[in-house]
Amino acid sequence: MPRLSIEDFLQGPADAPILDVRAPLEYAQGHIPGAVSFPLFSDEERARIGTTYKQISQDRAVLLGLDMFGPKMSRMVQQAHKLAPGRQVRLHCWRGGMRSGAVQWLLELGGLQVQLLDKGYKDYRRFALAEFERPRQLLVLGGLTGSGKTDVLHALTQLQQPVLDLEGLASHKGSAFGSIGQPAQPTQEQFENDLAWQLAQLPTAAPVWVEDESRTIGSVHLPTPLFAQMQQAPLVLLEIPREVRVRKLAGEYGRQDAGALASSILRIRKRLGGLATKEALAAIAEDDMEKMVSLVLDYYDKTYTHSLGGRTFLRVPSTTCDAAVNAELVLRAVQANFPAPQPVAQPR
Repeated sequence: MPRLSIEDFLQGPADAPILDVRAPLEYAQGHIPGAVSFPLFSDEERARIGTTYKQISQDRAVLLGLDMFGPKMSRMVQQAHKLAPGRQVRLHCWRGGMRSGAVQWLLELGGLQVQLLDKGYKDYRRFALAEFERPRQLLVLGGLTGSGKTDVLHALTQLQQPVLDLEGLASHKGSAFGSIGQPAQPTQEQFENDLAWQLAQLPTAAPVWVEDESRTIGSVHLPTPLFAQMQQAPLVLLEIPREVRVRKLAGEYGRQDAGALASSILRIRKRLGGLATKEALAAIAEDDMEKMVSLVLDYYDKTYTHSLGGRTFLRVPSTTCDAAVNAELVLRAVQANFPAPQPVAQPR
């Protein structure tokens, strides 16, 4: 089979799984979204081959690799047939070299059709970085903590609006409390891979809604070109009364582990101050979530207001945190205040 460009490879048959033949550690660091780990060598085997290559010779490293490859052949063919009932697979290694070539030969010998990514995973990384550079029409949804911005984004998808959920991709809600109730965050590389994939699926002829974020979301950070576009995009500021936000957050965090809440308070104790920290911890112990939230909001409201700086924004006041209601409000406000966007010219 011919080697495919990254664009043709990604658009391949949906029933042809992407098999990543790199070592497990390489896959864990970052992989093409949806790819299945199908390692030719274990991490230890890869390290031994690399050491042999550097300290002895390429020929000895190749022979060592073949010794390791031989006993695995039958099992790898059987596994590939289970993963690909249609007998078609897409395959790649790091840069389209010996590992993917060897597995391609094996699987084709085993009766499968193999589509090989020409320059391997490195080509996906180039594709990802190019996606972050691509000009886009964005609409940034802002608001003080507890305004329900993420919920509004989800409601906007129900109104057929294109949405990019950065916090969902990052598995973090963007504050000291953002990891509570969330799965482990992806690596920076995997976050970028998933983000690029989502961006590539979004239309270019319509504006995309995205939440107003700082550069860092938990342990991952937004790519500089995309973040720069967000800072220049129209900002729609949802304004919800403080008491409504307090009730919403108290309801959400009241269901969480008290120890995790206390740890989050301690992470920002220097910014809260000694007295507020002490009172917030006491409120958690007394199960007074509204008091705890109110104390923390003093800090977060000041921080977010300061971050607005000289940015201009469209205010959208609301008396509720009902996501469906607020999605309609922000959408109507945008339609009334911004001209219909023109498609962004894409680089050839």
